[in-house]
Amino acid sequence: MGIYLVDVGAEEWFGEGEGRFAEIAAGLNAELVRRRLPPYESVPVAAEFVRGSGQSFEEKMVPSMDSFLALCNSHLSDTETELLCGWSVLVPMPLDKEIELPVESSYSESTVIAGAPQVLAIAQKLAAVVALPLAEVPEMCDNLDLTTWFLDGAAEKLSAAAPGPWSEDLDASFYVAVYLRAAQHSLRRGCPMRYS
Repeated sequence: MGIYLVDVGAEEWFGEGEGRFAEIAAGLNAELVRRRLPPYESVPVAAEFVRGSGQSFEEKMVPSMDSFLALCNSHLSDTETELLCGWSVLVPMPLDKEIELPVESSYSESTVIAGAPQVLAIAQKLAAVVALPLAEVPEMCDNLDLTTWFLDGAAEKLSAAAPGPWSEDLDASFYVAVYLRAAQHSLRRGCPMRYS
């Protein structure tokens, strides 16, 4: 059990029925048209799992978020913190303002949609603050790679060899890495992201 952050393929995004996103997809497109933006229709199909391919994304939100939220409060505006942490669906397009739809999501009575470029910029800001060692932190996160790296000892081992602000609070750094890699994945693959 627990909360996972995963990508969404076309069949799930446009599909009807439980666990499908057709209502959200339609609501998003209606709002995009209202904003005079093109609809979001080029969602890739879900990729078959191939470890390290970067074609899928799955991470488990295991550690406490308390220190991560404290980091956000210290270095971000309230608006930035809300944008980074408050979405239920992330889409690979710029949105100058989040879109809230009256559609129940996994953990809320509504769905808040944010743009990956905006989330990426905020995550990059935090990654710079904690000096996250990007060359070492897994980039292709298709099978709990970040979760494993942070929780199973590799991060601790690196923190002993190359300490820095990132290693002072591995829980906070985990969430910086998760949001950074999720936004990068959304933009690289052109796919939405969601919690499950």
